[in-house]
Amino acid sequence: MRILLLTQSFNSLAQRLFVELEERGHAVSVELDINDAVTREAVELFDPDVVLAPLLTRPIPEALWRTRRCLIVHPGILGDRGPSALDWALLEGRSEWGVTVLQAEARLDAGPVWASIPCAVRADTKSSVYRREITAAAVRAVLEALGRIESGDFQPRRADPADPAVSGRERPVCRLADRRIDWLVDDTETVLRKIRSADGFPGVADELFGRRVRLFDAHPAVGLGGAAGSMLARCDGALARATRDGAIWIGHVREEGTGAGGGMAGLKLPAERVFQTESAALAAAPGYAPIRYEEDGPVGVLRFELYNGALSTQRCQQLRSAYARCLERPTRVLVLAGGSDYWSTGIHLGLIEAADSPADESWRNINAIDDLTRDIILTSDRWVIAALRGGAGAGGVFLALAADEVWAVPGVVLNPHYKDMGNLYGSEYWTYLLPRRVGAQGAQRLMQRRLPMGVAEARRLGLVDRLLPLEASGALTAIGAAAGALAADPSLERRIAAKGLRREADERAKPLEAYRSEELARMERNFYGFDPSYHVARYNFIYKVAKSRTPLHLARHRAVPAGTDCDPANRETRHV
Repeated sequence: MRILLLTQSFNSLAQRLFVELEERGHAVSVELDINDAVTREAVELFDPDVVLAPLLTRPIPEALWRTRRCLIVHPGILGDRGPSALDWALLEGRSEWGVTVLQAEARLDAGPVWASIPCAVRADTKSSVYRREITAAAVRAVLEALGRIESGDFQPRRADPADPAVSGRERPVCRLADRRIDWLVDDTETVLRKIRSADGFPGVADELFGRRVRLFDAHPAVGLGGAAGSMLARCDGALARATRDGAIWIGHVREEGTGAGGGMAGLKLPAERVFQTESAALAAAPGYAPIRYEEDGPVGVLRFELYNGALSTQRCQQLRSAYARCLERPTRVLVLAGGSDYWSTGIHLGLIEAADSPADESWRNINAIDDLTRDIILTSDRWVIAALRGGAGAGGVFLALAADEVWAVPGVVLNPHYKDMGNLYGSEYWTYLLPRRVGAQGAQRLMQRRLPMGVAEARRLGLVDRLLPLEASGALTAIGAAAGALAADPSLERRIAAKGLRREADERAKPLEAYRSEELARMERNFYGFDPSYHVARYNFIYKVAKSRTPLHLARHRAVPAGTDCDPANRETRHV
């Protein structure tokens, strides 16, 4: 089928659907929802069988849904209506939710239902539940709906409130007031639900140290307590605040402000970073631990749960120190597990934007991540595995390729390129690591195409070595078992010795630092040169400036005539 993804942004769900649909042979193009005239033009150019809307904040034009089959992916159970479906589900502590695919009509979320898939949801942040449970259910629902369309023997029906299976209802927008915290009354569970239901947008409105902020990234602060509402401690960027019956860690905050050249105002940053002076008076306490190490016999597992996957200069340095300590342990296999939502997305654009000199902080950050990448490449006495339980983008992909093997769970999406960030050249030794896997020409094509890929395609290309047949929720146990089996394999010693010989040969052919020097020479021009594209793109990304047009690598209907690159029979742009 020819499917046009009409979406407000090319977010995690839109990318996953793009990958899954292309993998199944559909011809897919993307149009960002900019205005009605642009949408009509996109439909005329691409002539889709289905317009699929995974993320919209306004209705599809009536002239379009009356003449084309338009499907809305609604993150709610059967019968649910309204723009805050998942917000309400998490705020109310629901453990079961779902995704419904409806045909667009005049009444929002009230059209005939093509598919509805239930799913269990964790007590976690909205952004995490959306990326994992909701996205997985959405993929199943969309594929079921498309299968029913193709079969021609399914008649969609509106959700009937009298039907016992229809448990949803129309709900209004979830307002800031609905999530306001009363620190004297609310217990820890209630506070966590309120903050998690608003993460990563819009956050919970509150005050810290007399300044108006939005709260994000909340976790229980086990063992801490004090006068309700009081600030208790600091730990690794987070601040602890007392609830009625305990305390929580607040990992990130966004200070209220316009964000237009106003320093840190409008930026979502580590709480301790925003309140540097105030937090200095708080006692340091353990508990908020983004970097953790576990060991089971010959297998070590280094986890790094990074908020949105970003590796700041400081995090790179901390992770590098933790990695060095891992190498002091008597293990044979070291697993770099990353986080359950993201493995890594590369340098921390938010902290770079907040710096006095974004160019200088960009330079510090890229060198810090290069140092970490080099340490992994040069590890010669054990086998290193990058285990991707969540997505990876830009420098995070190449940081993973520094390991000896890359494992990935189903549903992971990779973005192995930098160019969307203002034609950034990239470093992390990608000019050494990528050609080793896909060849020199393949590496250049891959870096130019600027499209996401799923793990199946990454496996075919050689970017992923092993596919793990499980979802992220149970990945750590299975990863540990697989790593244990590898550690017990008698051939492992030969493999470790062979990689050492290969590294020596590679060094003789071209020193590792030569790759880094060449990459950083290009990056220096990105950061300090006359072309401001990187700085403009970073600003637009951080402040969520709406795009004025759909990039041509996504809007294939605008770049080429229909039936060429958009045709699944011609996959040259999708495969190296």
